[in-house]
Amino acid sequence: MKVKVLDINGKETGRSVELNDSVFGIEPNNHAVYLDVKQYLANQRQGTHKAKERAEVTGSTRKIKKQKGTGTARAGSVKSPVFKGGGTIFGPRPRSYSFKLNKSLKRLARKSALSQKAKESNLVVVEDFGFETPSTKKFINVLKALGIDTKKSLFVLGESNKNVYLSSRNLKASNAVSSSELNTYAILNANNLVISEGALEGIQESLSK
Repeated sequence: MKVKVLDINGKETGRSVELNDSVFGIEPNNHAVYLDVKQYLANQRQGTHKAKERAEVTGSTRKIKKQKGTGTARAGSVKSPVFKGGGTIFGPRPRSYSFKLNKSLKRLARKSALSQKAKESNLVVVEDFGFETPSTKKFINVLKALGIDTKKSLFVLGESNKNVYLSSRNLKASNAVSSSELNTYAILNANNLVISEGALEGIQESLSK
């Protein structure tokens, strides 16, 4: 599949690049995508939730009433879970939600997401660019030139470009990452994927193995 290369003004440069069919032309594997996205979201969870159980609640340990003759159920402590202010039964404890996935499966998931974007014609290749200083206004002009200023977009750069990243940081619907930071969730979460020529080479080289 050939794709025309655009400049940051949205105009054709007269050049085109060949997309590797083994990366951008496979049949998407929905289950692999599901597992990779699930792992990404699980890794975002802090897992610091905690509820005090019976042994951790502050309170007296004396027996609050006699064992028999009260006409109600026996009770041995004010910290009992059945009383207001008592401990929580089987409450949440700090834990990690992360789980392991094989590298080959994660690679398949990324290729599936990229192939889906290419199939839907939501993938744009631009020539490598950068800003001398951070400028949100310049980045917005790039979005308008490419016709994606009203949609969620993800820019994939060949290498980490601090000025471009800082220029996009204030925009809720746009994000800029390097090719090494690209993940399945970020690809699917964007309506349009904008890849620089330098990033395209790195993506195809790493995913075609």
